[in-house]
Amino acid sequence: MEWYSKIRSACRQTWLTGLVLVTGLMSFVPAVAQNISVEATINPIELLVGQQAQVTLKATMPEGAKAEFPVFKPMELVTPGVEVLSSTEQGVHGIENGYVERTVVYTLTSFDDTLYYLPPFEVKVDGKPYKSQSLAMKVLTVEVDTLHPENFFPQKSIQNNPFLWSDWSLTFRLSLLLLVLMIVGYYLYLRLRDNKPVIARIRVVKRILPHQKAMQAIESLRVEHRAVNDDNQEAQKEYYTKLTDTLRKYIEERYAFSAMEMTSSEIIERLTKDQDAKSLSELRQLFQTADLVKFAKYSTLINENDANLMSAIEFINETKQENLPTETVVKPQLTAEQQRSQQKRTTLKNVIVIIAVLCACLLVYVIYNLYMLLA
Repeated sequence: MEWYSKIRSACRQTWLTGLVLVTGLMSFVPAVAQNISVEATINPIELLVGQQAQVTLKATMPEGAKAEFPVFKPMELVTPGVEVLSSTEQGVHGIENGYVERTVVYTLTSFDDTLYYLPPFEVKVDGKPYKSQSLAMKVLTVEVDTLHPENFFPQKSIQNNPFLWSDWSLTFRLSLLLLVLMIVGYYLYLRLRDNKPVIARIRVVKRILPHQKAMQAIESLRVEHRAVNDDNQEAQKEYYTKLTDTLRKYIEERYAFSAMEMTSSEIIERLTKDQDAKSLSELRQLFQTADLVKFAKYSTLINENDANLMSAIEFINETKQENLPTETVVKPQLTAEQQRSQQKRTTLKNVIVIIAVLCACLLVYVIYNLYMLLA
């Protein structure tokens, strides 16, 4: 029985080969009609299951004629079992006697082992159809020797890919760069920790308004000299000296001129520019009395001290400013060394942040590369 099967297989193969050769010879016979020809060739004629074959469809026609070639969609069947994968336009080139050739190549494949008959391809030239010759395509499969099962081999085990330095070099270099950046970042962190920050405290100082300080001083003066002896010249001189000094300090802070260094007449003359001269009459009288007591040994009359004190209070109340801020922000002045130290700390912080971001990005990238290489 084994010799019979071999003879039968040889006869079948001879018959198929003869059919393919005859079909191949027929493919070179062009279809000619009215000097217009359509020719189709196939290469290869025999192929294994899943392989591809190219059908070259060539139309010869007069120059200027319009040709319409068959259009196939991807995976469309030319004949049952034969699929069209793609079509490629090869262009138009001229031949002699005013004729041109236009060529289109179709890529075919099949997954069934049999001999296929390909019907003629139709090309329309100026609206008139012209057909090529039919073609044959033999699809073969790999023969399995069922009589010798010992020739079959089991599945091979999974093998590791060979180590390639080109696959790992980028990951290795990035890992070294990551290590260097981490060391530099840690060193800068130690420098930042050892460089103590410059603590510049902003102080808020409560401010006593000029009229408040003056009233406090006058109140202290009134309590201290409640019982001034009219006959005690030294006591009167001390009393008027403190009273006029209090007024001078108030005027200096209120009107912003150096009243402490000016005479009484100069102060009155300066105030006359900003105040009503009539309203300054009592203040002028007070300064005159004070000058007489201090320099001319003048003795004041009864209740004259209290009247002058009241004149001072009235002047302060009439000229005081109550809408001024009561708090002052005092910003510290840093030395040049402190400013350099502060700038150095700021620079170190910025560099450390940049290095930390770079390290995070490199770490994620290295981990991803390792995962892809080891997966």
